[in-house]
Parts: sequence; structure tokens; C-alpha cells
Amino acid sequence: MKKRVALILGGRSAEREISLRTGQQVGIALKAKGHDVITLDLDDSLVPALLRERPDVVFIALHGRYGEDGCLQGLLEILGIPYVGSGVLASALAMDKAMSKKLFRLEGLTCPRAITVTRRDLDSTDRDEVTRRVQEMLGFPAIVKPNGGGSTIGLTLVKEPDGLTDALKHAFCYDEEALVEEYVAGTEITVGVIGNLEPRALPVIEIVSSTGLYDYKAKYTKGMSEHIIPARVPEATYKAAQQAAVTAHKALRCRGMSRADFIVGPGGVPYILEVNTIPGMTETSLLPDAARAAGIEFPDLVDMLIGYALEPPAPVVPAATGSGSGQGA
Repeated sequence: MKKRVALILGGRSAEREISLRTGQQVGIALKAKGHDVITLDLDDSLVPALLRERPDVVFIALHGRYGEDGCLQGLLEILGIPYVGSGVLASALAMDKAMSKKLFRLEGLTCPRAITVTRRDLDSTDRDEVTRRVQEMLGFPAIVKPNGGGSTIGLTLVKEPDGLTDALKHAFCYDEEALVEEYVAGTEITVGVIGNLEPRALPVIEIVSSTGLYDYKAKYTKGMSEHIIPARVPEATYKAAQQAAVTAHKALRCRGMSRADFIVGPGGVPYILEVNTIPGMTETSLLPDAARAAGIEFPDLVDMLIGYALEPPAPVVPAATGSGSGQGA
């Protein structure tokens, strides 16, 4: 059914360029399915425009801070406008890599060991002490990245201890907190998940970067990476990754879509790295590739996401109460 869709793109984060590219592709797909599209940027005119245009649903094509971290989702909740993707809690949890790892471990998922370092830690603590802490707990090489960023912006592979400080400073350009993660050598794979109450995993994609590191340049430059579908991993690993992606989607309480990134470590174990609640939708992006491999063309995928956004939320199940609550009158 034809809908009036507000497509919000751009934003203020370091991922603005990717958001614009995602928004362009989504806009084309929405129009191909017959929807009316109102394109809006995330600026001071947004709220008046939403109140004036009165869309049936919002498609959030934003990445990173303010768009993917629960801020915009909270605004839309206040305005009472349905939107594509996860809610406030899921968005905020997924954006905080350290916090989401704690949740994943509680769900029995395997994650690389990691520690957080804040800008204050680096300024107020002996820098050699920070390096010793990383050396003792994780070892080198290690991955350093902003705790609340995406698109691998600010990511550095630190091969030797003397490179840690510069890598942290680079990460702090994008966030006040950095995540230092053990480097797990292995095959990079990613698993898209779509759905609300009964989410399903899409085919597993293997990522091969021409640089050996799937960084920002490799992600968004044509020819810099190869997406192999299905991933060339053992069947047990393939199924375990799909199950882990669905488990993470449910644990975070994601809606509509998500994409979980993994490294296949020793013994074929998939190590979950992070979950993206608004995966890229550019011409080189992974979720559309996975959907296509499952027989879902891009315009149909976008239309499905609109449908998920308009589904009623899951019913709230009241907590069981006994005859004796332990709280006397």
C-alpha cells in the first residue's frame, strides 16, 4: 500500500557522507515501489517539517551519532511517528560497543576480549601504564576503535605497543571513549537479520578486503573489497553465525533489521564484533547483497522494512505474581 514516507538522511556525524549515499539509494527504491517520499536532513528544520508533512512512517537513513544511537528514535516516539528500525533502547545499546558486548556474553555468545580507555584515562594516567594494561590483558596486535562509532571510522590495527597512544588519539577524534580489542585472526563474515517478532537470518557473507583490513576505505570504495556469498566457512560455523546474529538481534530487542559482524576464530568459532541497527544501504553495502542472495531485490527489501515499521509492537507480558509478594500492606 502506498505510504507517505519521510526519508531522513545526512546528519551531523562523521558518517554523513555514507548516510547521504544510503538515503539516495533508499529514496530511489521507495519511489520504485510507489511511495511518496519527502527527503529531510537532520537539522533545525526537522521537527517543523515532520509536523507539517505528517508522514505515515519515517525511514531513518542516518548512521552514527544522533541518528543510530537512539536520539532520533526518541524524538519520533515523542511525535508519535512510526519509523523503520530499532527503538531507543536497542539503538543506544548497539551503538555502545562495550555495553553490547556485556549483553552478548550474558547470552552465551563469543566475543573478543576488550577493554575501554577514555580520553581522561590517557590524559590523567601514565601512558606507559595504559600500554602495559593493554599488553597484559590483550596483547598485541590489537584493534582500537571509537566505542560509539561506526563504518570503521577511527579504527586502527595496532601491531606494536608504541603505536597505541596515536591510535587512541585517533579514536578520540570521534568519541570520548575508545574500545581496545584483542586481534582475532580469521575470516571476516557478516550476517543480516530481518524481522520483528520472528526475525530470520539472511545468507552469510564473507568479506575479503584488498588491504587485509576491512576499514572505511575498503567498505565504501568499489573494488576494494569482495563479498562472497555464501561464505566459505564450515557448515557448522555458518549455522552458528546465523544463530548468533538472531540471538544478538533479539537480545538487543532490535526491530526490522540488523547486521552482525563476526571474525571466524580458532576452531571455526564465530566471534561477534558488533551489531549495526541501521546497516548501510549503498551500492557496495552488505545487507542488500545478503537480501538479494535470499531472493529479495532492493526495492522489495525497503518495502518490507516499511511493513515491519508499521507492525504493532509486541504485547507486554505482565510479570508473574505469587500470592505472597513479600511486600506487606
